[in-house]
Amino acid sequence: MSPQPSAAKAVVQAHGLVVRRSSHTILDDLTFSIAPGQVTGLLGPSGCGKTTLMRTLVGVQAITAGDVTVLGLPAGHPRLRDRVGYSTQDPAVYPDLTLAENLRYFGTVLGLRRDRLKAATSKTIGELDLKGMEDRLVGTFSGGQLARVGLAVALLGTPDLLVLDEPTVGLDPVLRHDLWQMFHRLADSGTTLLVSSHVMDEAARCDYLLFMRDGRFLAEATSAQIRQQTGAADLEAAFLQLATGTGQEAARR
Repeated sequence: MSPQPSAAKAVVQAHGLVVRRSSHTILDDLTFSIAPGQVTGLLGPSGCGKTTLMRTLVGVQAITAGDVTVLGLPAGHPRLRDRVGYSTQDPAVYPDLTLAENLRYFGTVLGLRRDRLKAATSKTIGELDLKGMEDRLVGTFSGGQLARVGLAVALLGTPDLLVLDEPTVGLDPVLRHDLWQMFHRLADSGTTLLVSSHVMDEAARCDYLLFMRDGRFLAEATSAQIRQQTGAADLEAAFLQLATGTGQEAARR
């Protein structure tokens, strides 16, 4: 498990990041970095700012103050389009197109053509257990199937950074297990993943954790470090301690 990276090696680097909507502060002066080639978990309750932070990293969220760089470029830079994959909570796919048509469309947008497009489509369909569904309209898919389609779209371009907003919500335990194995295979091959969740048992699957509440980080460490430094038996208990102020300074790196 890797420590926080230096600025020169970080895939994501943020300084003094603030996002406000009207008088409400969503992200409150965040400074952090994300190391390459590992799975970083963004953990916290619903409404704490996880999705806003992820939208900031992919360049679709206006910021109020601070700066964010991704792979050495400002977040949202056109040159990052095929280097950053993003899977939202509600998959942004076309329900009136088939699975194959959706993947061909999004692959073309990413600049894939002919054999590369065919190979990328076939690979993601196999990895996400969607084989045999290519000719079905996506609008007829179940919630779990739609989640897998969203992941397939995000993986098409073989991104350097993969940002996944609660990708396992609504999935059965077997598929969740398979997806986490795939996430770590991707990390082992050099892809950097940021995976959000509000389910604490998924935190232990991550190499590094960002525990978030009310737009701030309560802790930035590995799961073992957080348990050790809070003295909690598990990560859920650790989060509760951090949320109430107990052990917060010890757990923050």
